Amino acid sequence: PAGAAAAPLPEEDCMKLNPSFLGIALSSLLAIDLWASKRLGVCAGEGSAWGSARPLMKVIEVSGHGIPWLLGTFYGLCQSDSLAAREVLLNLLFALLLDLVMVAVVKGLVRRPRPTHNKMDMFVTISVDKYSFPSGHATRAALVCRFVLRHLVLAVPLRVLVVLWALIVSISRVMLGRHNMTDVLFGLLLGYELYSVVEHCWLSLATAPALFALW
Repeated sequence: PAGAAAAPLPEEDCMKLNPSFLGIALSSLLAIDLWASKRLGVCAGEGSAWGSARPLMKVIEVSGHGIPWLLGTFYGLCQSDSLAAREVLLNLLFALLLDLVMVAVVKGLVRRPRPTHNKMDMFVTISVDKYSFPSGHATRAALVCRFVLRHLVLAVPLRVLVVLWALIVSISRVMLGRHNMTDVLFGLLLGYELYSVVEHCWLSLATAPALFALW
């Protein structure tokens, strides 16, 4: 009848009209992440605020790339004549390969595109490198940093330099426009945790004699 109160909306329609607080919060955080990452991409191009520092940032980029680390570790493994050194290098090689696989899997699942201000002029890329989440450089930096600090005897100044290198490599990813901030933060967390996996699965002459027989 006329003037009767309108029937209430079904509960599912109310949910569509009233997005959850969590959804709003996540959308807001994503927007802040994109905005801040673009503002911090000061070396994303030659015409950027710090464009003159871009060549230096690209050198730092190469220092955290997987190929130099893999080749250097493999070469050291082949040249080593110490069982203790071979054990450390073999586990570093395992850690680097695990890092590559895990980053590739997560990138393939998430498929987050790289920032729009990124220039695709990266050093030696593979198919999943068109995706941004997580930062493989940040993951590798955290993993290698923990590994080196744990298994190499270094003076305090050198230990500080290793930590600074990991931080600079990670920061450079945002400065170059390669990644958003959350890509780098998650990458650091993933690399930190991957080291724990390597420690748990540590390869030794007792647990993996066939691998040691190769060298």
